[in-house]
Amino acid sequence: MRRTSQRSLRALALAAAALGAVACGGAAAPGDDRGRVAPADPAASAVERDRLPGRLWVNPEGHGPAAVRQAIEEGRDADAELLAPFAEQPTATWVATPENPYPAVLEVSEAAAAVDRVPVLVAYHVPGRDCGSYSAGGAPDVDAYLGWVGSFAAALGDRPAVVVLEPDSVAHALIGCPGVDPEARFDLLAQAVAILDRQPRTRVYLDAGNAGWIQDLPALAEALRRSGVDRAEGFALNVANFETTEASAEYGLALSRQLEEGAPPGTPAAHFVIDTSRNGAGPVPDTGSDEDRWCNPEGRLLGEAPTTDPGLERVDALLWVKQPGDSDGTCRGGPPAGRWWPEGAAELAGG
Repeated sequence: MRRTSQRSLRALALAAAALGAVACGGAAAPGDDRGRVAPADPAASAVERDRLPGRLWVNPEGHGPAAVRQAIEEGRDADAELLAPFAEQPTATWVATPENPYPAVLEVSEAAAAVDRVPVLVAYHVPGRDCGSYSAGGAPDVDAYLGWVGSFAAALGDRPAVVVLEPDSVAHALIGCPGVDPEARFDLLAQAVAILDRQPRTRVYLDAGNAGWIQDLPALAEALRRSGVDRAEGFALNVANFETTEASAEYGLALSRQLEEGAPPGTPAAHFVIDTSRNGAGPVPDTGSDEDRWCNPEGRLLGEAPTTDPGLERVDALLWVKQPGDSDGTCRGGPPAGRWWPEGAAELAGG
């Protein structure tokens, strides 16, 4: 491992102590518009989308920041330096608790607003979640889920937030998931979008899978429409996956144009966000095993840092939606899904 200078350690310690004020793209002077979303393709629709105000919030209680603080406290200088990117970049906060999400969401929303930052949250509690795989679970029924989403939305109030809604839920229903009725799933997601959309400063991105998954774009676009994407800000791609930014941007633009064909008149062109948290080395070559491609695969690297100024057509932001360093599940020696995995984190960081 690399040796760490005392200057580097002091910088890491200061960063760990002030994580709540760290923003993507670095600090900006008052009135500076760096790190703000500006639609890259205003001519693509008769109706332009508003810019996303503010800069992204770093959750000081995220797994990466906590790991760096612990390494500093224990005198593991090289580990602290290696893991520094995990503490410096804004990552999404996943809310998947079966309990009332209001307290957790309120805490994040208020903490971010207190330092004039925008939090990214993931709502992950749809019934039949993850099609019975490593992150299986979710609400027991429709009523419980809608109540859960209502509490989630209420906790956001009128503070700004980005919400990525239910990773994999549309794609799983589209390809077929035991126990999941596709039409019921799409209708439920549309209701969830409508509930979240009532909050005046909440931007909702409905998950649409990744560039290596659903290739029938007309079918995916129709599924997204039935799931309320026209009422959302757009869709999210590559959540917890490894497709390159270039491939994701190309796929997302094609999907956005497909959505535009069937949208009601005056509907803004669907924009999208891309998860770049672990796509630095691209996807795993096809070995014939689907799980090998997505569950803690070897040789992956951190991707591009989050930014709300990606300079890509209809891409509102590159985000670290998956907290890099978190396990995908109990495969390849990893802990349960969503738990911090030190060995996996070190590999992502190139250690």
